[in-house]
Amino acid sequence: MVNGAGFEVKIAANHDSRVIIKMLKQIAQWMKDNDINQWRFLLDGGDDKEIEQAIINQETYIVLKDKDIVATFTLLSKPSEWDRHIWGSDISSNSLYLHRLAIIPAYMKKGIGKSILTWIQGNVIDKEFLKLDCVADNVKLNNFYKCNEFELVGITDGHSKYQKSIK
Repeated sequence: MVNGAGFEVKIAANHDSRVIIKMLKQIAQWMKDNDINQWRFLLDGGDDKEIEQAIINQETYIVLKDKDIVATFTLLSKPSEWDRHIWGSDISSNSLYLHRLAIIPAYMKKGIGKSILTWIQGNVIDKEFLKLDCVADNVKLNNFYKCNEFELVGITDGHSKYQKSIK
């Protein structure tokens, strides 16, 4: 994906914060407009500080196409408060937690999400599992992760929990 198809993955810089937050809110609005129950809290400014901190911590990545940000995702090597809520005692230092994988609508359904997951697996060292969660009744997103060989390991608080071995 990355360089061959004209896309580049890089760690987000502090000056990307406003663009990333605006993009995530636009995608959250797009999902709401399309009756997809995911990320509604972002529309009210929920997670703004957490998003900014993940960028400062160099845990957020951007995907560029012709110098424009077309996707973003965050990888946490330590579980967030939300991860601890969702995963409970299933917390491991061998896991990487994927958050806010987002692709702008114009680039959806072009294989970018799958390519990002492949990129993560090819560029992560020292971790055994990639873990994530999504709203359990978001059928398309659940199918996306299943089609990308993630294992559904349970549901907590209305969220499907997925993991995949990345060793």
